[in-house]
Amino acid sequence: MISMSGKKPERYRLLISEDVRDLLNSLDEKSQRIVRKNLKKLIEDPYPGSGKGDKEKLGLPDEEIYRLHIGRSWTAFYIIIEKKKQVRITDLMTIDEAHKKYGNL
Repeated sequence: MISMSGKKPERYRLLISEDVRDLLNSLDEKSQRIVRKNLKKLIEDPYPGSGKGDKEKLGLPDEEIYRLHIGRSWTAFYIIIEKKKQVRITDLMTIDEAHKKYGNL
């Protein structure tokens, strides 16, 4: 992907918490492949409204957290550290678990 200026856009470094990594590794092969493929979309553009993926900024007080729906089964939660060009995956859970924890934000 090339930006309008002719330069490649800056990519983000994807960091996954140990708990998320453990959960991801416990999934069946097909689910792992789907989740990993979707998480990689955040490397190019983690912000909602642009790039690929069903992304949304959650309306939580005092916290800038984002979510990414992955298929109809999973939701990943992440934060963006713009100064370091990092996306940190903080949680991964089923969509049902996400709705119980965060409501329908």
